[in-house]
Amino acid sequence: MEIKRGIAVSPGVAIGSALVLDTEWFRIPRRSIPPELRLAEMARLREGLAQAANEARAHQATITAQLGGQYGAIFGAHALLLEDPALSREVEALIHNEGFSAEYAFSRVMRRYAKTLQSIEGGHFATRVADLFDIEKRVLGNLLGQRREQLKDLHDSVVVLAHDLTPSETASLDTRHVLGFATEAGGRASHTAIVAGVLRIPAVVGLGEFIMDVSGGDQVIIDGNRGLLIIDPDEETLEQYQHLLNTYRSFEHGLEELRDKPATTRDGVRVSLLGNIEFPEESDHCVQSGADGVGLYRTEFLYLDRKADPTEAEHLDAYLTVLKKLGNRPVVIRTLDLGADKFHSTEPIHGERNPFLGLRSVRLCLQNLTLFKTQMRAILRASAHGEVRILFPMVSTLLELRQCKMILAEVKEDLEEEGIPFDRRIPIGTMIEVPSAAIMSDLLAREVDFFSIGTNDLVQYTLAADRNNEAVASLYSPGDPAVLRLIAQVFQAGRKYGINVNVCGEMSGEPMYALLLLGMGLRHLSVTPRSIPEIKQVIRSVKISEAEQIAQEVMCLYTARDVNNYLREQTRRVMPDVMS
Repeated sequence: MEIKRGIAVSPGVAIGSALVLDTEWFRIPRRSIPPELRLAEMARLREGLAQAANEARAHQATITAQLGGQYGAIFGAHALLLEDPALSREVEALIHNEGFSAEYAFSRVMRRYAKTLQSIEGGHFATRVADLFDIEKRVLGNLLGQRREQLKDLHDSVVVLAHDLTPSETASLDTRHVLGFATEAGGRASHTAIVAGVLRIPAVVGLGEFIMDVSGGDQVIIDGNRGLLIIDPDEETLEQYQHLLNTYRSFEHGLEELRDKPATTRDGVRVSLLGNIEFPEESDHCVQSGADGVGLYRTEFLYLDRKADPTEAEHLDAYLTVLKKLGNRPVVIRTLDLGADKFHSTEPIHGERNPFLGLRSVRLCLQNLTLFKTQMRAILRASAHGEVRILFPMVSTLLELRQCKMILAEVKEDLEEEGIPFDRRIPIGTMIEVPSAAIMSDLLAREVDFFSIGTNDLVQYTLAADRNNEAVASLYSPGDPAVLRLIAQVFQAGRKYGINVNVCGEMSGEPMYALLLLGMGLRHLSVTPRSIPEIKQVIRSVKISEAEQIAQEVMCLYTARDVNNYLREQTRRVMPDVMS
């Protein structure tokens, strides 16, 4: 058994067979071969090795003819390893003694070779790891033949393991068969992590190197609550997690009883509890979870993995789908936030040395007015059919906000001239997710109807800690006093000018931070639909006076560690079931 520690980004427990994406890209069956069939399985292995060796020899001849013998020698070395009797004996021993399939046994041996090479000091041998993975893929491909099972064509349940997943790759996971995922890279508030929460599957990121420690078909456990990946668990650990999985399901079932109850504190203060969504179909999850509306509809996934930009009609159709399902509940639609770790499929951004500080979000939209106006027209048209609010992201200066408002006014004029109905008084909001916006919030508040604090970006920009970088994960903390002081400043500006302030980042979906935010004056929270029942329980378990006392104590603390330890203690005291 081996335990890897990373960053928990989506709660829950997943137990299943590993699907390693980084080298195989198809599932390796871990079936048990009965004794009477093991000789035949070893013969199948030898055939697969011989076929791979012949392919390597053919590549050697081709490359030698085209580029010279020194390059062809690479494939000659591959063939020599494939023909090595010691390799076949080692793999055959696993088949004979353990009853492993040829694919699984070969993968286990090659992974051990790769790990040994990578551990040798000096780095020279570590460069040969890619060769071993190339050989592994070749042999596995021969052994599996037409039985390869691509990620999009899964028929059995798996736990996906990868170096990293892009947001669009994560969004494409089939939740009917993908029980959870774990990655070597990534951070707590990356968009990949956000999508994991949307899909309602356990996920752990930022684990560091582990791919060579696991083969496809290995049994693994993902603990999305504690940030653990457990490889080849022993019987005792497996039994413990099976019990935990059952307990977690019972806990979630108990939270379902809160769906139709209001998010009201014990002393009668009503809190607006809204849902964050990425896709129109998630509006069903909001309704099922008892949300008061949609506090953040991220629209950039309309643009990803497409050959052309979505049309105005496609935008409108998506928005109307959400409005229809939400009924008379409000829907806040955020304008396009491409850039950083989400790229425009038809116009990729090149040369961005630091995309999080580059041409993204409203900066990108203000340089592509056709893109911007198309979306604005659709949002305005949708406002004629429900309670729609428009939200501008990543505003860093007052001038940017005014430019966005000016363009919106132009689009309104166009629609009026065309006789197309829309809400002329549509509420306008701005995201507060960069320090400059928080510092200038008293001026921005005079220009908009509401604020929405995007804590994911606010934390990373305030602390200069990339939210996707596991190497600085310890610095990335919503509980850092610098972040909390900025949030308090935004709340103060909202109260001064009488506008609502919502928090829509992942911070508000964590019970201990939700408790703190209540005490700081927050009355509007927007979280993933999955988190709504749990946060509702937090709200219904506390008095505002208790939350205010907690907030006062927190604002006197000096470090994120002290803040987080104190909040965990207080949340456990108020709601032991949530923090158990």
